[in-house]
Amino acid sequence: MKIKLFATLKDLAQAGEISLSTAEQLTVRELRAAVADQFPPLAALMKQTLVAVNQEFAFNDDVIKAGDEVALFPPVSGGAVDPTILRITPDPIDLNRLQADITTERDGAVVIFTGTVRRFTGAEVTDRLAYEAYTDMAAAKLAQIAREMRERYADIHGIALVQRVGEMQVCEPTVAVAVAAGHRGDGAFEAARYGIDRLKQIVPVWKKETRPDGSAWIEGDYNPVPGD
Repeated sequence: MKIKLFATLKDLAQAGEISLSTAEQLTVRELRAAVADQFPPLAALMKQTLVAVNQEFAFNDDVIKAGDEVALFPPVSGGAVDPTILRITPDPIDLNRLQADITTERDGAVVIFTGTVRRFTGAEVTDRLAYEAYTDMAAAKLAQIAREMRERYADIHGIALVQRVGEMQVCEPTVAVAVAAGHRGDGAFEAARYGIDRLKQIVPVWKKETRPDGSAWIEGDYNPVPGD
């Protein structure tokens, strides 16, 4: 099934149309679940996304059949969706672009956390790091973290969660969490801290550290619990 995307959804998917593997007939509710499962960057928006079938608004119990024209888009007036950027990417992080992309006209504060490759850890020396991700699951977990951030900090607006993969050199950014809000006291600092802490807990990303005497994978010590 081919689905047309518009506005925020189009930007997150980086495409105006996606192909979904589904049964020949399904409900709108099942469509939302399938899109969230197969396209994790869109998962956080599925609850408020509008669905059109054959150019008419469709609702959760409506049935979509093979051959129907299906489109997904945010509300066309009111209830604007705040920017949400979720990426697992090999590309360098452009912090200026990231800030611009999550900042709305309501925002007077943007908090950005970045993690970088550290050369010295006590007596140990690091030459470079290589990051690997279980990409589909990692993208889904980024969407989950964004939802959790919005639930905990109701006054924040734009969110960006970006994790790089591949090889990175000393002092190079590896991860970024950015949060926009109206004022610095509206939870932006707290939400950014929560975002990076949760990312380190539940997003399946691993790093391989290369030192002068060899290389090794670095494992964490957090054990997921139900709800993670």
